[in-house]
Amino acid sequence: MQQIFNFIIKNSNRLLFLLLLGISLSLTIQTHSFHRSKVISSANFLSGGVYERINRVNEYLNLRTENDELVLENARLKSLLFNKEDTAKAPLPDSIKGVKPTDIIVSKVIHNSYSTHENYITINSGEKEGVKQDMGVINSLGIVGVIDDTSPNYATVVSILNMKSHINAKIKKSNHFGSLTWDGKSTGFVQLEDLPRLASIRKGDTIVTGSQSSIFPEGINIGTVDRIYIKNKTSFYVIDVKLFNDMTNLGHVYILKGKNKEELINLENKEKNE
Repeated sequence: MQQIFNFIIKNSNRLLFLLLLGISLSLTIQTHSFHRSKVISSANFLSGGVYERINRVNEYLNLRTENDELVLENARLKSLLFNKEDTAKAPLPDSIKGVKPTDIIVSKVIHNSYSTHENYITINSGEKEGVKQDMGVINSLGIVGVIDDTSPNYATVVSILNMKSHINAKIKKSNHFGSLTWDGKSTGFVQLEDLPRLASIRKGDTIVTGSQSSIFPEGINIGTVDRIYIKNKTSFYVIDVKLFNDMTNLGHVYILKGKNKEELINLENKEKNE
């Protein structure tokens, strides 16, 4: 305490000067609006800078907590997204010969194999939607395959890229038809076999489903003629058909109910038995 008194006595003149200076500055600021505004502005600048730096420090210290909250929020949003029903429906095709809009089921491919000799596709529609075995499956570009098996909510499709697949097809510009198969080589090509050598065929001609198919209506697009050759010196042509579809990239598909299919099959079986 004695040291404090000694310091005040020793520096009394300086302290008195500082005290009087402070009083005069205070009176000047209070009585002059210009000086007061400048002081307030400077104080705000200084305090704002200090507060900003303090806030940055606090934000840095709280980064871990905020990151944890963001992770939880992302998890919640992803959960909502993954569990949300897919409401994006593909539009129905404008028209399919012999098929009413009510006889078309819109579905979506959820699994697609194309790297083996016997490829299958899984779709997210099943018995509840009216999907049955041997129904035809197409999309906006052409044929995809034939329903093989069903469950209440799903179905498997024999892809046209399956060596067991046989579909009636023809040259669009004529009535010459054959059997559409796959040789197991390229995902972009299928083969049309058993075409008579009398048929007029050129590269680029369009191949469509034939009228003798009990699964597909006539005239569904398949692809175009890429190569014509004779297999094993027979009297029939074999055609490499370049598919309109990219069978490695399938999204929405249309399932064709084909109400008259059973009637046609029964009639054909009756004729065979007779």
